[in-house]
Amino acid sequence: QAQLVESGGGLVQAGGSLRLSCTAPRSKASIDGMGWYRQAPEKERELVASVTRGGAPIYGNSVKGRFTISVTNAGNTVHLQMNSLMPDDTAVYYCWAAASWGKAHSELWGRGTQVTVSS
Repeated sequence: QAQLVESGGGLVQAGGSLRLSCTAPRSKASIDGMGWYRQAPEKERELVASVTRGGAPIYGNSVKGRFTISVTNAGNTVHLQMNSLMPDDTAVYYCWAAASWGKAHSELWGRGTQVTVSS
């Protein structure tokens, strides 16, 4: 079971933008959904955005209107366009995917990419 591969994190000034990307590795598994979670120091992991194959995107309340999730590559790559970034967006962002093969299901996770928004 391979990890997801994330990219796009970095340091940005408040009001700036970043675009995260995550691609599922080659696998026999079917990707049923992908998304992003984040975790800031001393805070619980929270949903940023997710989308299930055939479904509508879901966003965390704190990012609605600022972040946009999209999928490409037949649903095997997920992007997170982050605009109007604020210092409170500073966190480690983790890519997530729901995968299935046959009767089995699993969650895949990236190792995280740091997003830091300076004030």
